[in-house]
Amino acid sequence: MNSRHVSITDELQEYLIRFGGREDPLLARLREETLQMRFGHMQVCPEQGQFLFFLVKMLKARSVLEIGVFTGYSSLCMARALPDDGVLLGLDNQKKFTDIAETFWLEAGVEDKIELRLCDALAEVARLQDKGLEFDLIFLDADKERYPEYYEACLKILMPDGLLVIDNVLWYGNVAKPSVSEPITDAIRRLNQTIVKDERVEMVTLPFSDGMTLVRKKHS
Repeated sequence: MNSRHVSITDELQEYLIRFGGREDPLLARLREETLQMRFGHMQVCPEQGQFLFFLVKMLKARSVLEIGVFTGYSSLCMARALPDDGVLLGLDNQKKFTDIAETFWLEAGVEDKIELRLCDALAEVARLQDKGLEFDLIFLDADKERYPEYYEACLKILMPDGLLVIDNVLWYGNVAKPSVSEPITDAIRRLNQTIVKDERVEMVTLPFSDGMTLVRKKHS
């Protein structure tokens, strides 16, 4: 049994960017431009983007919902993995960020695969349920304090055998620190406690970047 864990140093992170995935010049430029912005740290890291691309390809997903678009790095990765008739619906409420996303989607030639809605995402998910829409894959990376509510809402519009991917489930390691109690950390703890006990799904948490949980919805 190997219990050793590798610490991700800056040097190793650079190695992962070079050899852990395929970040082309367009994605690299989007990442670098975003990092210069306030809140730039919120974007997914390159290996997460490659992982999302891989999941969409592997699942042969045709319909993707992204909750929390930001500057569009993850959207671009997933849209590239969709078939010609695939659609990614992105929900966000910050036009100053999504304007950047749309510029890069256009340059990448995937704008026809992406529909962007500026809205309250949780309310929009409820409307999607009312319309009877379901998705093969949902990527949740939005306001963390509402993660428990998003989880229940997303399960209702996720196809059986569909995959819900949730980012930031470790929250800088704070979820494991009893001394830390603040709204976001407490909300993510509640989410993690709910998922691990939820018999409606199969799940696994991957401890890379800030933690990603994969949730597969079982057939009823």
